Amino acid sequence: MIPQSKEVAIAALKMAMSESREEEAALKEKFLKQGVKTAAVDYGGEYINSIKKIVERAVVAAKREGVIREVHGDEGAVAGATREALSQIANKAVGLNIGGKIGIARHGDHLSVAVFFGVGLLHLDEVAVGLGHRVAPKE
Repeated sequence: MIPQSKEVAIAALKMAMSESREEEAALKEKFLKQGVKTAAVDYGGEYINSIKKIVERAVVAAKREGVIREVHGDEGAVAGATREALSQIANKAVGLNIGGKIGIARHGDHLSVAVFFGVGLLHLDEVAVGLGHRVAPKE
């Protein structure tokens, strides 16, 4: 089966939900065998002040792991999908701290970014998931 939008989104979600570097590496290898390039990066901080940094980290991780090329269209696709994913958790996260992982996946022109964060104060955490999708120029 050729991965399409849904399969690429699932890969991004699974990368964001991976609990260890070992699990992340195993998933990355599994998805690569299916033709899906992936990356993941941890993040934590105050939501509002972190938006720019999260977008930057997603773009840098995607470039570092070879998910995207260092071209304007690819970088913009990751930035846009990351902003979309973050906007989906904004109602829960504004004014609070977040901590978790960003997952990125791409196959052909399908690109997805997922964020999976604990949101809250001290031990009063809630969980939030956001997912963004963009079309990235084919390699």
